[in-house]
Amino acid sequence: MNPVDETGYARNLSRLRTALNDASAIVVGAGAGLSTAAGLTYSGERFERLFGDFIARYGLRDMYSAGFYPFPTPEEKWAYWSRHIWANRYEPAPKDTYAVLRDLLRGHDVFVLTTNVDHRFQEAGFSKERLFYTQGDYGLWQCSVPCHAKAYDNRSAVERMVREQKDCRIPAELVPRCPVCGEPMAMNLRCDDTFVEDAGWHAAQKRYHRFLDAHETGTVLYLELGVGANTPAIIKYPFWRRVLDNPQASYACLNYGEAFAPREIEDRSIVINADTDAVLRDLACE
Repeated sequence: MNPVDETGYARNLSRLRTALNDASAIVVGAGAGLSTAAGLTYSGERFERLFGDFIARYGLRDMYSAGFYPFPTPEEKWAYWSRHIWANRYEPAPKDTYAVLRDLLRGHDVFVLTTNVDHRFQEAGFSKERLFYTQGDYGLWQCSVPCHAKAYDNRSAVERMVREQKDCRIPAELVPRCPVCGEPMAMNLRCDDTFVEDAGWHAAQKRYHRFLDAHETGTVLYLELGVGANTPAIIKYPFWRRVLDNPQASYACLNYGEAFAPREIEDRSIVINADTDAVLRDLACE
């Protein structure tokens, strides 16, 4: 937690607790900072522990930049990626931050919009029907071309890659290929114009927009958790716009080091510059 201004922190915590209790609906916008708060860090001790052999061989610096590393062979690329997927998508998170959030929101009318691709909301028990993962999912593959708009579950294949990899390589027969055209498979992540928005993605988008349309008025709380400045047009800017357009709405921003609100909605904003995990736990301790 940020040690500065404990009085202000306590006051804002109380305001946020009241806003949660009074909300007619809650729209959660979650970014990478929420998963970082849950211990899913991409650098430092965790990265070194999980990828020491890859660091020694390729000089990798962190999990994010490693995703763009030009591995010499597909076998080496998928050895890295399978371990990355397993650690960040299927292994339990170091902290139960998402479960704490789930319990805080229990009984409320909630929808979650997230740019995270680690699927932690659903793993924590949030309803799939109230989640919209805009940027993809580590648990899905797609054709790299792509020759068709479908994504494929990868858990069993990834588990086998992790189990059978040796010397930073997987067996050649495990390299994934598109079942339709035979081209290499790719991660279903929005990193260029080949990202596949499949039927499930479009259905989730429609549910999200229906929820927003149903709650254009009323005491709606737009709860932003760990959203940085990389993709503000997805969560941050639309949240500000909706609060500005609805005089009864409020905005809460929890972010360690990047918590702020625009002047136009300042009087209806709760800004907490502190570790999100700590804030959620403090909220849960009434």
